[in-house]
Amino acid sequence: MSAPVLLVVAHGSRDPRHAATVRALVRRVRMQRPGLRVETGFLDFNSPSVPEVLESLDAEGVRDVIALPLLLTRAFHAKSDIPAVLAQAPPRLHIRQAAVLGPSPLLRAALERRLYEAGLTPADKSSTGVVLASAGSSDPEAIAVIAEIAREWRHTGWCAVRPAFASASLPRTEDAVRELRELGVRRVAVAPYVIAPGFLPDRIDRGAAEADVLARVLGPAPEVARLLLRRYDESCAVGRVARVLALA
Repeated sequence: MSAPVLLVVAHGSRDPRHAATVRALVRRVRMQRPGLRVETGFLDFNSPSVPEVLESLDAEGVRDVIALPLLLTRAFHAKSDIPAVLAQAPPRLHIRQAAVLGPSPLLRAALERRLYEAGLTPADKSSTGVVLASAGSSDPEAIAVIAEIAREWRHTGWCAVRPAFASASLPRTEDAVRELRELGVRRVAVAPYVIAPGFLPDRIDRGAAEADVLARVLGPAPEVARLLLRRYDESCAVGRVARVLALA
């Protein structure tokens, strides 16, 4: 039996940097696991759309697909949008929706990679406060996850870590930067907890104007690519267990 196709489901954006970054990440996933078929579909704005990819796979005779949301928290898109789109797929396709990417130690490693690429070193951690800047959500579960990531990250040696949000929730990035300054933190860095550039990441960048260090978005960091494959493997394992139980 051939391995399920991995369908990476991205949100999409009018900003061309978004799709370019998603495709760069997917290329890295393919490099890390040659032989695995990896496709990309977008919910909005970009092509191909998720329904277009699923129709094409069905026409080719593919029957097993793992749809992996390119999302860092389990909020509206993971709970509603993506299941609704997948429910409209051709009936011959067997589709499993994998878990969202976060939280994960691999994401924390990718965040630190981006901070070090921006000029920090591990020796700077004890004197640096970090703003963990996410896109934001109206979903309290997603907000709670970001706050917990910030609390856990603080215990890895950083002077302080504060969550911030580009939309829907407070504080904003600039507010968190200001708070760390008022606490007397010597150096303030902003770590965007987002996959790809776009409208909300640009808002994070503007909010980081008074920070000392601004990291890049996570993008095609190798840790993110490894995490996609981990979520794929986890979904495959669940599928194997389900088949065994069905045969028992």
